[in-house]
Amino acid sequence: MLMGRVVGTVVATRKEEKLGGLRFLIVKPLSIDLKESDKIVVAVDSVGAGVGEVVLFASGSSARQTLATQERPVDATIMAIVDSFEVMGQQKFDKTAEDLSGKFDPAR
Repeated sequence: MLMGRVVGTVVATRKEEKLGGLRFLIVKPLSIDLKESDKIVVAVDSVGAGVGEVVLFASGSSARQTLATQERPVDATIMAIVDSFEVMGQQKFDKTAEDLSGKFDPAR
């Protein structure tokens, strides 16, 4: 699994029939220090994520392992919304400590 931040949405009114009913979000992969990559991934949302949230997503055949995506032609799926994470005992992210700009403030 990979970590990313939801930065937008995709609307596609004409699509493969098997993709009907799925919601598509634009995700920018994140480094361990929450730095956004220049790359983007369009991922199916299987957990109700929103713009600005930090998420875990899977790609490739793993993306088709949810009830929402099984047997569907998808290459990336958001599998979880991240509440917090730490690395080597240091808090790197806490959803409740983010300000409205999406920046992590460890003092909050």
